[in-house]
Amino acid sequence: MRNKFFGRMKAACAVAAICGLGATAAHAAATIVIVNGDPAGQGFNDPTVVAPVGGNPGTTLGQQRLNAFQAAADKWGATLTATPTIRILATFEPLTCTATSAVLGSAGATEVFRDFTGAAFANTWYSKAETSKLFGTDPDPVTADIRARFNVNLGQTGCLTGLFWYLGLDSNHGANIDLVTVLTHEFGHGLGFQTFTSGSTGAPLGGFPSVWDHYLKDTSTGLLWTSMTNAQRAASALNNGKLVWTGPIVTAAAPSVLALGVPGLTVSGVAAGPVAGTYALGSASFGPLLSSPGVSGDIMPIGSNGCAALNAVDTLAAKGNIALINRGTCTFKTKVANAQAAGALGVIIQDNAAGAPPPGLGDDATITTPITIPAGRVTLADGNVIRTALARRSRLKSGVTGTLGVNASQLAGADANGNVQMYAPNPFQPGSSVSHYDVGAFPNLLMEPAINGDLTHNVAPPSDLTFPLLQDIGW
Repeated sequence: MRNKFFGRMKAACAVAAICGLGATAAHAAATIVIVNGDPAGQGFNDPTVVAPVGGNPGTTLGQQRLNAFQAAADKWGATLTATPTIRILATFEPLTCTATSAVLGSAGATEVFRDFTGAAFANTWYSKAETSKLFGTDPDPVTADIRARFNVNLGQTGCLTGLFWYLGLDSNHGANIDLVTVLTHEFGHGLGFQTFTSGSTGAPLGGFPSVWDHYLKDTSTGLLWTSMTNAQRAASALNNGKLVWTGPIVTAAAPSVLALGVPGLTVSGVAAGPVAGTYALGSASFGPLLSSPGVSGDIMPIGSNGCAALNAVDTLAAKGNIALINRGTCTFKTKVANAQAAGALGVIIQDNAAGAPPPGLGDDATITTPITIPAGRVTLADGNVIRTALARRSRLKSGVTGTLGVNASQLAGADANGNVQMYAPNPFQPGSSVSHYDVGAFPNLLMEPAINGDLTHNVAPPSDLTFPLLQDIGW
């Protein structure tokens, strides 16, 4: 018979001394308390006078921040079922940022536990909050369950300059960053939406897997993370598109949340040979949407960088074909506009740096030419594979056909078997890889690695898949 508390370890986020208590979520299935860890005059205690905004009645900056935190806590409190109080130690403090990017916030479990009464898996780590829920009492009443930090400098010069926290509760954030959305995301991590196994080395914490690892599967090997070696797990964390979640609740809910239609470049033709198949495609934020069955044509490489009107040779290659152009020097839209003017049916931009998945193609508002042909980006590696087949082309025809379109039978963000994909980019991204849903999900999901402006504050179907995953691991 197992001991109630055989194993216990501090998680990556250490807990500082607890300061004052905030408000408590009332009339909910779980009680969540925000613990104010800020010093006098700062963060939650900032006395700066502000006007109420978007349903947030606070009249000081500090009070509005606390109200936003409590709104996110209330959302989770109304969703979860747990008897012990969940405590979130929170502070506003300077976090890493530049003028064009910023760490918005971070949160995680303060401690993890294993081999306690109520755990579904033996020898397996659970977050402190979930341990309390399953065990029925707080295993460490002195320590908060979740540690959360948020960027106090957001919007100031040099820290995502000009984009501020929106403190309203109505999602009407405009161009600013919706604090409640970010809080809901980060609290999800603290509740257990994370693995404690190292994705970079594949080493389990203290030699034991996380409850997550029982549901992470690499479709290339057919193995769950609990059955892999450290080296296999490290490789799986980089296996873009092949790392999936096998939990039955997420899988069952996915069709009610995710749309059908996965962008892709299908390569075929007499010269394609072993490179025939479907390649991941980052879609463009300008021009026509990719569709099914898509636009097809011979893939022809363009010798120039596409940043000026195509010369006679490149025009001959592009006309009536799918133009393959290297990334660099000018904007994506400029390249597509020039290929379009030369008569191309579509454009493939090959990335110029290693990495997967291929990001989308950003817009360029200075290019006012209407774009009427489809375009997308492939990785450097995939582009090179395609070019090996193109090396056998004739002068005017390559014999390698490309189709820019979508697979209308596959959920956006899931594999062909309906298993939702997890974020496994190459190279590895500390703090993001594995413990998020993949960026290919559409509509966007709350637990993707970067915030999207179209997110809501909802965590359950038909809007989102965050709560189903927590249910899979035992909530």
